[in-house]
Amino acid sequence: MKIHEKYINRCIEIGENGLGTTRPNPMVGCVIVRNHAIIGEGYTSPYGGPHAEVNAIQSVKDKSLLKDATLYVTLEPCSHFGKTPPCSDLIIKHNIPKVVIGTIDDNSLVAGKGIEKLKAAGCEVTVGVLEHECKQHHKRFFTFHNKKRPYIILKWAESADGFLSPKTKNEQKPVWITNTYSRQLVHKWRAEEQAILVGANTVLQDNPSLTVRDWSGLHPTRIVIDTYNNLPKDSAIFNTSAKTIRLTEADLNTSEPLAKQICNTLYKQKITSVIIEGGSKTLQTFIDENLWDEARVFYGTNSFLEGTKAPLFKGQLISETKLLNDTLKYYIND
Repeated sequence: MKIHEKYINRCIEIGENGLGTTRPNPMVGCVIVRNHAIIGEGYTSPYGGPHAEVNAIQSVKDKSLLKDATLYVTLEPCSHFGKTPPCSDLIIKHNIPKVVIGTIDDNSLVAGKGIEKLKAAGCEVTVGVLEHECKQHHKRFFTFHNKKRPYIILKWAESADGFLSPKTKNEQKPVWITNTYSRQLVHKWRAEEQAILVGANTVLQDNPSLTVRDWSGLHPTRIVIDTYNNLPKDSAIFNTSAKTIRLTEADLNTSEPLAKQICNTLYKQKITSVIIEGGSKTLQTFIDENLWDEARVFYGTNSFLEGTKAPLFKGQLISETKLLNDTLKYYIND
């Protein structure tokens, strides 16, 4: 492995520590190297806190070493004032002579300006090391800025005979298709994404709270499509555990494509990623409008014979995993 790739890989690895806490900022990873040894590391703090480069520089006890070091980072250092000062200015202040960047920041506030500032100050800048991997690492951030919508993850569980739920049930709660390990994984996913979305029928049928309970992490913002504004006020989704955005006829024109309207609304709310958890009609709406990026589908072993059919879609299968008796398949929209 080439030396630059080795350290950018490490940047990606530690950047993952920010998943679910940096939103809507990207989860950047940064490593500082001197004489083939790592002398500092950092990743983006929870939103409003220091960026990865700041944390990495602060982790170096002897700042005099920085003038002979190389700074590696997954994403171009920022050049503008936001919640924190520009990272490029801090790099220049400490006279770090070499900077290796995974990928340029497409955000119009940066978009090459950070690189220009570093070069103007005399830094030797290398760009595009493991660029594909860094873009994948920052997929939520790039989708938000380039496509003007959140990164969209479809998620559902279906029975062995292709149903999301049985035709009849006795209680207002889910009929579980998956095992406890799969359900815990879903709570981990909720903690990783900024928002979670369901339709009104899911609320009426299952009364979900859509919070993180079997994992440690932040609750996602809950989005519910309540076109006719008739969901009971005592529904669990309206409790005070997490923020809820209700989309009604005041927000949505039912004669126009709904998924696109929802994406526009969430973009304005600065939501960078969303899990669509159902139900079938809501999932199919996003599929039919081709507004999805990946699908995570659990396949159980029980059969319902009749009920609500699972969505129909085409995607590229990228992995398949067994979780005891459950099968989890990941698809991407190609």
